[in-house]
Amino acid sequence: MMRGLKIVTIGGGSSYTPELIEGFINRYQELPVEEIWLVDIEEGREKLEIIGELSKRMINKAGVPINIHLSFNREEALKDADFVTTQFRVGQLEAREKDESIPLKYHTIGQETNGPGGLLKGLRTIPVILEICSEMERLCPNAWLINFTNPAGMVTEAVFRYSNIRQVVGLCNGPIGIERGIADLLEKPREEIYVEFAGLNHMVFAKNVYLRGLNKTKEVMEKFVEQESLVGLKNIEEIAWEPGFIKKLGMIPIGYLRYYYQTSKMLEKQQSAYKQEGVRAKVVKDVEAELFDLYRDTELNEKPKALEKRGGAYYSEAACNLISSFYNDKRDIQTVNTKNNGSVLDIDVDSVVEVNCVITKHGPIPLTTGALPVPIKGLVQQIKSFEKTAIEAAVTGDYETALLAMVINPLVSSDSDAKKMLDELIEAHKEYLPQFKN
Repeated sequence: MMRGLKIVTIGGGSSYTPELIEGFINRYQELPVEEIWLVDIEEGREKLEIIGELSKRMINKAGVPINIHLSFNREEALKDADFVTTQFRVGQLEAREKDESIPLKYHTIGQETNGPGGLLKGLRTIPVILEICSEMERLCPNAWLINFTNPAGMVTEAVFRYSNIRQVVGLCNGPIGIERGIADLLEKPREEIYVEFAGLNHMVFAKNVYLRGLNKTKEVMEKFVEQESLVGLKNIEEIAWEPGFIKKLGMIPIGYLRYYYQTSKMLEKQQSAYKQEGVRAKVVKDVEAELFDLYRDTELNEKPKALEKRGGAYYSEAACNLISSFYNDKRDIQTVNTKNNGSVLDIDVDSVVEVNCVITKHGPIPLTTGALPVPIKGLVQQIKSFEKTAIEAAVTGDYETALLAMVINPLVSSDSDAKKMLDELIEAHKEYLPQFKN
């Protein structure tokens, strides 16, 4: 008799975890999960135990034979795993708060995955993901690594470049949100549309939209311009696009692109919000406090609606659909972060891109999307250069490489400000940056 699947979630005490548990419950008939190991660090013990009890109540209500295990020992948890999902934050929300607030002192956008904040999160995260990869090589060499940890594209590329793990995919819920929003614009079921995505994580564009085989991109863009927005991501301020610009662009950009196309407006919004309520990390802390108060309720046995305020919508859909497609060799099409292999002609073949892929048992096969349109080519290539330089800095601990990465990021306006920000951020995060101790 075949054993059921063993899933290990690193960062199991995250407020997102009930989304994941719900996804596995809903797919139990096609995805026979036997064990879910929720792993966290000692500092996250209280949250992990709360999440663990809620997960058990959800599973008991559903009546499925899934066993929940809690662990603070990665090696214990990883042994013989079939799938490993990562959703951790090095330094927790306190680190995010520094990433978002320190750049604002230099009139620069502070954001957890873009600009200086994204660089520092990468510098803290990449060494940890590479440790996890080393453990997986020994303990579960045949497992798939499903990375949700941000900056997802950069972290996934680091795995490809600096570990022996090849069964790795980076994942984001953004493309699913865009796809759902387009379906709403057309007033059609999502199953009837096909959206061609191309770009990088948090820098992806919906290039073409098809409805039952007919190209509806022009119609969608007209409706998008009229509506001025799409399904929003809860952690991004929605500012209306300039109609003429977005119409000529001819593609729907993910909301994160507001940081690059509406930089001054987004910075002004951040500075105003910082004075009134603090940075986004402070808001998230308040949301999480509310969520964990709900999670503590011993009568709660389902994912609460309030979780949507955390920005985790469609997380379980993205992660569990992907795992099910791998396991069942579905050969369906999903948008993931994987090695380019010629899918995007303007990005080198070994770099990670976010594109549509056929999901097979042996891995994602990226669909060719061709050359990037001229209006977006330079920006995408610049961010890819930033990511690759940041990865090198994270692995080597070379200060000047980190400074170079900071300067070439388009959200940073000068080399002197870059150095000041980098020095202050490294000092603020020194506990989590041992590679920069010198």
